[in-house]
Amino acid sequence: MAKYHFYSLWLAGICILFFLLQLIVPGFTDALVLNQQALQGEVWRFITSIFLHGSLSHLIFNLFALVLFGLILERFTNKFLWIFFISGVIANLISVFFYPSSLGASGAIFGIIGALAVMRPMMTVWAFSLPLPMFIAAIIWAVTNFLGIFAPSEVGNIAHLSGMLVGLLFGAFLRAGIKEERVYRHKVDIPEHTIRRWETLYLERN
Repeated sequence: MAKYHFYSLWLAGICILFFLLQLIVPGFTDALVLNQQALQGEVWRFITSIFLHGSLSHLIFNLFALVLFGLILERFTNKFLWIFFISGVIANLISVFFYPSSLGASGAIFGIIGALAVMRPMMTVWAFSLPLPMFIAAIIWAVTNFLGIFAPSEVGNIAHLSGMLVGLLFGAFLRAGIKEERVYRHKVDIPEHTIRRWETLYLERN
């Protein structure tokens, strides 16, 4: 088990701070939101846009998922920040070609969900008003976002799916590492001279 650093709470705090600045500082959102200017040298937008949100409800829903799934993931890996930022940035790198502008932590959060779906697939979560295994909930979220691509809305479905894919890859890598570590921990190394002595004392007598 990884040591808790409560990164998800710190990230939630940054999102809240950014949202307050969005409300009180003119031009703050425009300077940091993801848009085509990110492809023209303003690369910071790929990161800063993760912490921006379009409304209070957008912020609340994202922070609820970030804290809930983030605290769970932190329990199982010390790579939480890597998963969060790489998922969020790659989701933005892809979505910038599909949306004129976008903002929000959803891509990074779906990365967390994807990682958990692989690392703890049978963990029960409350989703869609039902208690579901984590991997079933993730499949439903993936399918609904895929279908959402064909029903234009303000939801960044492509960003969500991109982030989840990165999370799934992270989860597979980390799960494989955990299995190898368990095998190594249970491996018993017996010195060769001890084996030879045992053979001499017991096998040769028979």
